[in-house]
Amino acid sequence: MKKLILLLMFFTFFTSCESEGKLTENPVNTEFDINQAVLKFSGTLQPTSGISGSGMVKIYQQNTTYYLRLDNYTIENGPDLKVYLSKNDTPSDFVNLGAVNPDNTYTIPSQVNLADYPYALIHCQQYNHLFAVAALQEN
Repeated sequence: MKKLILLLMFFTFFTSCESEGKLTENPVNTEFDINQAVLKFSGTLQPTSGISGSGMVKIYQQNTTYYLRLDNYTIENGPDLKVYLSKNDTPSDFVNLGAVNPDNTYTIPSQVNLADYPYALIHCQQYNHLFAVAALQEN
């Protein structure tokens, strides 16, 4: 019985991890200048049940590159927090933009059609727990 429980725990641990995704394996590092960029989409972060946080998600275009920026952003601490663009308000069909970082700016891969991703999510990848959702509106 102990072996079965250990095997189940081992299996759960290794199957709960997710990869970064093909689009974000080699992120593009480009200089983002908010004074040169045009605001295209925005939304207010709504924390999920039991999580405290607030802020805005804004998507800017500078030349041909799009950037997602978290403005006035605070969220409860959690391990392995990632920023996703998602087709749904759940992390089921998404593009992983990377780990939450102090700069709070993320380059959106050029292959992403923003019309297909109307949500931005803050998600704990390690434990598959959604922390916050923002419905994006075109500006």
